[in-house]
Amino acid sequence: MNEVFKKRQIAFFIQLTIISVLLYAIHSYLLYHFASDVIFFFPLWQVYIFLLVITFLLYSVVNYKFSNGKTEIFNIFMVSTFLKMILAIVFLLPLLMSNQENKQADVFNFFIPYFLYLFFEVYSLTAFLQKK
Repeated sequence: MNEVFKKRQIAFFIQLTIISVLLYAIHSYLLYHFASDVIFFFPLWQVYIFLLVITFLLYSVVNYKFSNGKTEIFNIFMVSTFLKMILAIVFLLPLLMSNQENKQADVFNFFIPYFLYLFFEVYSLTAFLQKK
């Protein structure tokens, strides 16, 4: 396998793990102090594991294609981002189909980190694309 691909994967995974731990700690702290009486449908750790895995997979696909000489990766990124959005909806489907009264808190609890992960992913991809 390409050595540059491996280096980028390892560096991204370390950065993603650090960002995930920090975001999870901040999110847990805020929920503990401001929403301790709210019972969420999805535990916070499930949301973060899902987002970490899906973000890593998307980055890996783009990194793999780019490392194998394909420089036109915009379409790959857009298709995989669309797939990521579909998987997010599938992840939230049990909540959306449930008869839980307050779904809005759970949806915000999911999509705020979702967009932070998306920002980090786009930032990381543009950073390694600009180095070329």
